[in-house]
Amino acid sequence: MPRLLGTLDAAAGETRFVGGCVRDALLDLEVSDVDLATRLAPDEVMRRLGAAGIKAVPTGLAHGTVTAVIGGRPVEVTTLRRDISTDGRRATIAYTEDWREDAARRDFTINALSAAPADGEIFDYFGGVADLAARRVRFIGDPLSRIAEDHLRILRFFRFHARFGEGAPEAAALAACAERANDLMALSRERIADELLKLLGLPEPAATVRLMIDRGVFRPVLPEIESADRLAALVETERAAGIAADPVRRLAALLPPDPAVAAAVAARLRLSKHKAKRLASAAATDLDDPEVLAYEIGAESAVDRFLLAGGPATGLKALQEWRRPRMPVGGGELIAMGLEPGPTVARIMQVIEREWARSGFPADKADVRAMARRHVDQALQERDRTQT
Repeated sequence: MPRLLGTLDAAAGETRFVGGCVRDALLDLEVSDVDLATRLAPDEVMRRLGAAGIKAVPTGLAHGTVTAVIGGRPVEVTTLRRDISTDGRRATIAYTEDWREDAARRDFTINALSAAPADGEIFDYFGGVADLAARRVRFIGDPLSRIAEDHLRILRFFRFHARFGEGAPEAAALAACAERANDLMALSRERIADELLKLLGLPEPAATVRLMIDRGVFRPVLPEIESADRLAALVETERAAGIAADPVRRLAALLPPDPAVAAAVAARLRLSKHKAKRLASAAATDLDDPEVLAYEIGAESAVDRFLLAGGPATGLKALQEWRRPRMPVGGGELIAMGLEPGPTVARIMQVIEREWARSGFPADKADVRAMARRHVDQALQERDRTQT
């Protein structure tokens, strides 16, 4: 890091630490990502990094951001900016050399702090240090205007309140978010999903989510979310079981226990196939022997369902210790017993696996072969009947 800072003239005041890394350091939290802001133009940043032998990736050059890779870690370096125009989803920017002007375009006072690398001096143009001390999340300037610039700030406000706030949210900010909730409809569903899952991954999201429901924030884009009671119960169950928070599981707790509804929400939010499958599976309410359930739907999904359904602690413990067993009979042996290669083998294998699992996963190969022989014979008899 000293090499990077020297390359960017941090000692001369050209470059500072900004944003979340400053905020988290002041709160004595672990700093995971380091961001730098600089008066240097993006092409000058690229030139200097190249001359210093530091890998430079133009990750957001159109918006003034260059990623420097040093010590194997990425550090975003962004030229100071000011907004020329905004439409609620994106901004047209111009570069500036004014630190205050750049800080003014950030969303909340606690995110607008910067620090001089040389001596750690904090630059606080909007009262962010006081807001950190008060555990208060506050917009820079008029909340309605800031939301009009970027509608995602509605969800970001609640996420930052859940993480850093204490007590009731700042009144003007809360009123503005509730008033402009319909603006969320203009955002891509991917951006909404990303913010929502970040919120749900926090240690204590239930109170904030309940507030969002009460103020109608979810109604325009996720009307299925009507109560935070199951979420609150799930958070307590996770904690008692020593199981890490999971945002997809917690999203399932906010939806009706209906796989069809969960699948529709997953599609609307454009979740990945893996997350969509988990969400729909978690919405099912039927419980089974935990090891059988884990074998049939996967251990991750089985844990989801047990936690959401309030399954017994013994079942959760069994799932945490579970290792997938291997059935001692494969598709090749079914073919050797007379089945034609193809989809029939896969279908019969599924039937045999289900019976094997529900029989307690017997390890004796002779017993499992007898089980397989019975199902193969039945399949062959059905085939012969259809051919006559």
